[in-house]
Amino acid sequence: MRMREIYFDNAATTRPSQEVIETMVTVLKDDYGNPSSLHMKGFEAEKYIRNTTDILASLLKVEKDELIYTSGGTESNNLAIRGTAFAYHRLGKHIITTEIEHPSVQRVFQSLEEEGFEVTYLPVDSSGYIDPDQLKEAIRKDTILVSIMHVNNEIGTVQPIEKIGKLIKTVNPNTLFHVDGIQSFGKFIIPVKRWNIDLFSISAHKFYGPKGIGALYKRKDIRLKPLVFGGDQQRGMRSGTENVPGIAGLGIAAKHIYKELNEVTQHLYHLKNALWKGISDSIEDVYLNGPSIEEGAPHIINIMFKDIRAEVLLHALEAKKIYVSTGSACSSNHPQPSDTLKSIGLSDDEIQGALRFSFSKYNTEDEVEECVQALKEIVPTLRRFKRGGSKK
Repeated sequence: MRMREIYFDNAATTRPSQEVIETMVTVLKDDYGNPSSLHMKGFEAEKYIRNTTDILASLLKVEKDELIYTSGGTESNNLAIRGTAFAYHRLGKHIITTEIEHPSVQRVFQSLEEEGFEVTYLPVDSSGYIDPDQLKEAIRKDTILVSIMHVNNEIGTVQPIEKIGKLIKTVNPNTLFHVDGIQSFGKFIIPVKRWNIDLFSISAHKFYGPKGIGALYKRKDIRLKPLVFGGDQQRGMRSGTENVPGIAGLGIAAKHIYKELNEVTQHLYHLKNALWKGISDSIEDVYLNGPSIEEGAPHIINIMFKDIRAEVLLHALEAKKIYVSTGSACSSNHPQPSDTLKSIGLSDDEIQGALRFSFSKYNTEDEVEECVQALKEIVPTLRRFKRGGSKK
């Protein structure tokens, strides 16, 4: 009887690496000083912040004073969007995003609408891509911000951010460009300045780092209205004593994932291909949601199982210690159909049958094979049960 866990929900969170855990324990046990303190314990703590800042600045090709540490991706997105909106509202109150953003972007835009801003929501095609021509038409003289996620967290669509950044600056050089990079940092090389990105959000727990820590790149000459006020840490952009253990863990995670980026990326694509081939070759009426296997992000695949309630399938897999998701972990507990899947053209019934599988460097081909075998056993049984109960 198999007892091992198979964790295929890595777009929700990843298991921290051993190096991250050990570093954080050292900070918590030994180097626990407040980094703002003037004595040696404060200096020892501050070294971890400076080390992580060096790592991120090198990876993103930015200046060290262009980085702000936050509590995670949600805060980074909120600070970027609300901070921009209220710093530049006198220049215009028109802002642009897409129909398939993460809730930490989508709901910020909805709140800004309630506060008097005009929002344009760009539609996407059946693979989740925006139409650059529609974006070009949407940008106006009073457009102060465009926010587009790099990798969609539910279906893995990879937007052509470099082309989008160039388009925005060509149409209106004063329009700021924010990119939610929470699912892409650690999966792609992202030269933010060359891509004309003005604000870029990351979250450590998506790439084998700890929860509760993220970062925001902010181009040096951009003004943001802070969300948090206090002791003026981080140049007044994000007051409060820094989360030194988290920042240290973020740095270690970022350093290691980019050292092994090519190897890990190939491994993730291999697992993704193997899962889709195994499922599509052995189970009828299954459909890939979003981009093709090759075009999508290496770690995310979304599959619709016809005549299946995904939530029931999720728990049937859970009983076998196989863990997957029905969509964004930030909204999985809500009964509303996925906005992303609706936007790419799925019906409510089709959305009810969609499962997301997302991989990490720790997953193996054996785990994929075991998952496929479990699905081959479970799916026909659930379909028979649904047909038998469809007379209600």
